[in-house]
Amino acid sequence: MSDTVVCWKCGESLSSLLTPFNRHDECPACKLDVHVCRMCKFYDARSNNSCREPVAEDVSNKERSNFCDYFKAQPAVYDKERDSAAQKARAELEMLFGSDQKDNDSSGLSDTDKAKIKLDQLFGTDDKD
Repeated sequence: MSDTVVCWKCGESLSSLLTPFNRHDECPACKLDVHVCRMCKFYDARSNNSCREPVAEDVSNKERSNFCDYFKAQPAVYDKERDSAAQKARAELEMLFGSDQKDNDSSGLSDTDKAKIKLDQLFGTDDKD
């Protein structure tokens, strides 16, 4: 087992980052925060507040950077099987509901505009400003 710290989301090595991680550090590959509960050795989804550190304050979003003073990076946090299961679930949903071909037509739009278009399509809103 390696002691190399890797990103909790993508498995990329974080050896290029200085330790201890500060709250603004990001994974060089996926650009997600690394000073997060999901990267901590105290993280345990089965524990109270998902943390085995009894005096740590509750952090509502375990995947966003935080100010926890008890944070200690866990080396083997990436779970390839969990990642594969998520990809399989997405593929099954896409098979069930089909892929949205309209996304290809709106490639120049921002994510916000794409979301608004999808909401308008869902609720039948035809807002012509």
